[in-house]
Amino acid sequence: MKSKIFRKKIKTEGIKFWVNNGKEEVGRAFLFLLKNDLHAEPFGLLEDVFVKEEEQKKGIGTQLVEAVIKEARKRKCYKLIATSRYSRPKVHRWYKKLGFKDRGIEFRKDF
Repeated sequence: MKSKIFRKKIKTEGIKFWVNNGKEEVGRAFLFLLKNDLHAEPFGLLEDVFVKEEEQKKGIGTQLVEAVIKEARKRKCYKLIATSRYSRPKVHRWYKKLGFKDRGIEFRKDF
């Protein structure tokens, strides 16, 4: 016997942070604010952190992530999640330097 599945819409919000060099966007990061029934406060998802290769090593990525962290705190998020592929150990060390902890693995299904 199949169980009846109920559903309800939950509001989410996304905020884009970016750096422009005067001509084009050279770095970006997104903060998505999500809710679940376990907490009154939202949680944040840090997504699509990117800095153009020629602009890397200038602190842009760190400034973007710090801006996202500040906003997540301002929005009273109880946690901020960042994901990264196994093939990016330098990125993993960078996230740890910024105060993130390795808490597990991500499972993904592409469509």
